[in-house]
Amino acid sequence: MIKIGPYSLPSVAVLAPMAGTTDLPFRQLCREFGAGLAVAEMLISDRQLWHTRKSHLRLAQAKGDINAVQIAGADPEMMADAARGCESLGADIIDINMGCPAKKVCKKAAGSALLQDPELVEQILRAVVSAVNVPVTLKIRTGASPDQRNGVEIAKLAQDCGIASLAVHGRTRACRFKGSAEYDTIATIKQAVSIPVLANGDIDSPQKAAQVLAQTGADGVMIGRGAQGRPWLFREINEYLATGAVSTHVSLEEVERTLLRHLSELHQFYGEYQGLRIARKHCAWYLQHLGDYAEFRSLFNTLDSAHGQRDAVQQFFEQHAQTLQEAAA
Repeated sequence: MIKIGPYSLPSVAVLAPMAGTTDLPFRQLCREFGAGLAVAEMLISDRQLWHTRKSHLRLAQAKGDINAVQIAGADPEMMADAARGCESLGADIIDINMGCPAKKVCKKAAGSALLQDPELVEQILRAVVSAVNVPVTLKIRTGASPDQRNGVEIAKLAQDCGIASLAVHGRTRACRFKGSAEYDTIATIKQAVSIPVLANGDIDSPQKAAQVLAQTGADGVMIGRGAQGRPWLFREINEYLATGAVSTHVSLEEVERTLLRHLSELHQFYGEYQGLRIARKHCAWYLQHLGDYAEFRSLFNTLDSAHGQRDAVQQFFEQHAQTLQEAAA
């Protein structure tokens, strides 16, 4: 069992924060399918910009859940202020982003760009931890580049600064998402600290989750892209880790039911205009696991009403029932 401050997570498989993906509707789905924790989308640390609708939506939380919010920035005082702001708005856990490799984040010396400056990393961590009364967690990569793998140094620093748990994506900033995740590096990091460590990167099946846990010795796994269009992956991982098998494979009917519910909640959460557009990528992610349906995806992307999207999905599953059943089997 993973403990983060006073919180005992019900599962060792948690949902990674992903900008543009882990909004409230998706987090709720993943939690219902067994994610032990679901971290909200990244917030920039400048609170003067939080008045936007986008920021308000990212701060939205489900009642009764463990509210984990991620912040990103490069200024210690501003990061501390952002953490206080999140705590005042009901955050139970503050997560610090030092793992994002996106250019628009790194060009501001934030995200994984911080890993090349351990002194600044320490200043940020100490400022945030001392600013709030809730647990502070950290997400990192293995280093800035293959010749600058300082993940062990950063992990030890994080522990010394009072970080409650550490998530490690098994690639450097320079590697972005290319190549294979470095599970041996995560294992070395885990051996160097006593705080909980979550292994992240390329985990897309129950079997892979078990393999990564065994190879790294990590306390848990953090799932990112592998859960896109597959929120039930958490249920499968939990069952596999408990029994060595997966008996409750998702049925075609459950895929359709989950997708339709997801679309409806996106429409409601964002409003129809924005919800329609965000629904497009989620629909594509659900269908990519069932086959190549480029023609339907093109059609879906032209629909301009919530009921039109839902009706189209229902018709799609009816028309392709046999083919889809074979793909899902």
